[in-house]
Amino acid sequence: MIFAKKDHLIGLDIGSRTIKLCELLPTKKGRILQTFGMIDLPQNAIVEGRVKEPTVVADAIKGLVADLNVSEQNVATSVAGYSVIIKRITVGKMTEEELLENIHHEAEQYIPFDLDDVNIDFHVIGENELNPNQMNVMLVAAKKEIINEYVDLLDMAELNPVVIDIDVFALEKVFEDNYLNVEGTVGLIDIGANKMNLNIVKGYMSNFTRDVNIGGEQITREIASRFECSFEEAEAVKVGKDTEKAPEEEVNEIIHSVISGWGAEIRRAIDFYYSTGSDEDIGRIVLSGGASQTAGFSELLSAETSIDVQMSNPFVSVQMDERRFDMDYLQSIAPQAAICMGLASRRVADK
Repeated sequence: MIFAKKDHLIGLDIGSRTIKLCELLPTKKGRILQTFGMIDLPQNAIVEGRVKEPTVVADAIKGLVADLNVSEQNVATSVAGYSVIIKRITVGKMTEEELLENIHHEAEQYIPFDLDDVNIDFHVIGENELNPNQMNVMLVAAKKEIINEYVDLLDMAELNPVVIDIDVFALEKVFEDNYLNVEGTVGLIDIGANKMNLNIVKGYMSNFTRDVNIGGEQITREIASRFECSFEEAEAVKVGKDTEKAPEEEVNEIIHSVISGWGAEIRRAIDFYYSTGSDEDIGRIVLSGGASQTAGFSELLSAETSIDVQMSNPFVSVQMDERRFDMDYLQSIAPQAAICMGLASRRVADK
């Protein structure tokens, strides 16, 4: 979904608790990391992908842009959640121009919203494997209401929204940029404060996607409830900054209970993917997002799914000036940067 024309874009990942900004400069010798930074948001500024406190969020974005001394105003950002529908569909073989004319008719049976209320886009994947007279198409619909929300937010932040992407496709892009010559099927999973994005890809092409409202704040809320403390106090307990509020053993029990639920949810999603007729096992899972770094989660997920689990590092294929960046810091937050780095790799002509 493209709103303007310019090649170079800033990647801006607007999460429910953290905003990430990244600038990548493409050169003949490869991509160079020009800028990266993050800023936290107060609780409930963004809830389930909806901007509840636009002034607060816009001011945070402006502050981050100023702190990083960013001059570029054209940005790529992304949306996710129940306001976004992604469907892999099969249609009769036709040209892309013909599909453009017919896409609303094709979409009617797949989109559970009034088509006047959504922006629709598509990508032709290729010929259907079972019928040469048909082709596979990735259909995407996002409610105009949420798109307009983010466009207005960026306008308030004095930025120009050039590309509005989808979280799972930004994950796909960063995977494509950093993992070369990958064969087989891979699960890309990003878990943030309040949402999980799952994208199962084969040959760098999405086969199955799912968004689920789970994330790191589940742990915080459970700690706050168990020990009758504020959200902020519970957050400090969760990250080990306040060891007097709650016994470590009980905190670890809460964390294990919540991440066990995440593992079970992912297992169910993968089982559903297999039930749709996939004939190839998922060879590995690549984890990203701040909550994916919760102690013990990657090991638990590997045991739950019997699949090798790796942490995403979107900086692998990027050149970085060690005099300008704290390399240890970038490595420590690398999984959190995945969607942002995928967005920073976008260009206006991308589809």
